[in-house]
Amino acid sequence: MKKLGYTALGILLIGLIWYLFIKPYDYTIRFKANTFPGAINQMLKQWDPKTGTIAKIEQNGSIYQLTQQMAFNDSIHRYEWNIQPLTDSTSRVQVNVTDINHSFSNKIKVPFSDTDFEKRSRKTAREFIKALNEHITKFKVSVSGIDELEATFCAYVSVTTKQTEKAIGMMANYPNLTGFLKDNDIKENGIPFVEVTNWDKMTDTVTYDFCFPIVYHDSLPKNNTIKYKKRQPIKGLKAIYNGNYITSDRAWYALMDYAKKNNIEVEAKPIEVFYNNPNQGGDELSWKAEIFLPLKEQGIE
Repeated sequence: MKKLGYTALGILLIGLIWYLFIKPYDYTIRFKANTFPGAINQMLKQWDPKTGTIAKIEQNGSIYQLTQQMAFNDSIHRYEWNIQPLTDSTSRVQVNVTDINHSFSNKIKVPFSDTDFEKRSRKTAREFIKALNEHITKFKVSVSGIDELEATFCAYVSVTTKQTEKAIGMMANYPNLTGFLKDNDIKENGIPFVEVTNWDKMTDTVTYDFCFPIVYHDSLPKNNTIKYKKRQPIKGLKAIYNGNYITSDRAWYALMDYAKKNNIEVEAKPIEVFYNNPNQGGDELSWKAEIFLPLKEQGIE
């Protein structure tokens, strides 16, 4: 019996040492979100909380893990967001919170009382959940399976920017492209599209070609910024996106999740085909874009 008591005491001491000195966080919050991980990831990066100030945010190797440092008056809290996909449209989120300057005292107080630190952590999490729920009402993504894009010849400009500024880059170049085509009597031959040539998911930076399909002829005029290319037919995984084109990249993440879940090998180089002109306004949920992720082992000329 004495040996059993020593063993139990040893286990208790080890657990206490782990909890007080090794455990990397002070408090955990869990919730379910009715959207896919990519939408949560992007919303976290764009979120401007009222309860504190985000001093720093880092993506920890994948879109499923982010760390934020948030300032609350004289305290700095670290929020570690871990996102796990459940279904095509739901995720589980676990938030591990640490008060960097008062971690030890929090670990002592948390089991015995509802501290101000815990209350503030829950309030901050609720604020994010509210912002996320509002965000996901403003767009819709429907994955429809494998489809094919026909070949096309186009005039395009190449742009490098943050994902959040993709639409701004399109709008900035729209009058240049349309004006060039009109001034040179170049006939359009379809609706505009974006072809991403590089997507850095760690820095949320994209390089893309903003393209206008045109009728090819031998004497197309040269221009310093506007170039031409032929895109061969492309077979890809397709989704329909409805919403403001500023957040059409949400469909990229939905397609990546779908491809992973269904063992479909795709290139992380989305192609977006736009059916509405944002300058004409209207209900944004009625705006439509077809989003494709090309299947691997396909070339684009």
